[in-house]
Amino acid sequence: MEESIQYLISVDKVLNQLYKKYGVPYIPSRPQGFVTLCKLILEQQVSLSSAKACFLKLESFLVEITPSTIFEANEEDLKANGISRQKVVYLKELSKAFLNKQLNLDSFELKSADEIRKELIKIKGIGNWTIDVYLMFSLQKQDIIPLGDIAIINTIKELYNCCSSDDILIISQKWKPYRTMASYFLWHYYLEKRNRKPLVY
Repeated sequence: MEESIQYLISVDKVLNQLYKKYGVPYIPSRPQGFVTLCKLILEQQVSLSSAKACFLKLESFLVEITPSTIFEANEEDLKANGISRQKVVYLKELSKAFLNKQLNLDSFELKSADEIRKELIKIKGIGNWTIDVYLMFSLQKQDIIPLGDIAIINTIKELYNCCSSDDILIISQKWKPYRTMASYFLWHYYLEKRNRKPLVY
């Protein structure tokens, strides 16, 4: 961690200023596995607080969240617990991939980020944002930046006074090979500016 921070603050004046003002950014961590992927599906395009409420309601209903309990649950019952029709489909597809042994998350420890992305992207409902966050939070891959994340994009636009996707991509390239830590700096700033704390569940 220290190596990545020192590198970033040496090559980027903006991140250097954030470091001086806010210190070491909050480093999110989530366990590997099915439940984390379910949470990430629920978090797609909604607030974390809304996703957390939905997950806790689902957990209370199912008692245990596993591929079997999700796959066997009635779709209407899942929707009655606050899950959209689309996300019910996504959770079912993820469950089916686990039950059919299409996914072996234990093997991810030995695979590159690109190899993992190619496997996960095949699952309906698992897009690049979900994959990026799983790679960062659960697998601690060092060179990931979730350019599908609104907070990341808006923070880059604000801090670097840029607008186009090409400019954002160019800016992020100079953070290699530590784009994950750069992302943590940006998220940390985003939360601090709004006087918000990371939501953990």
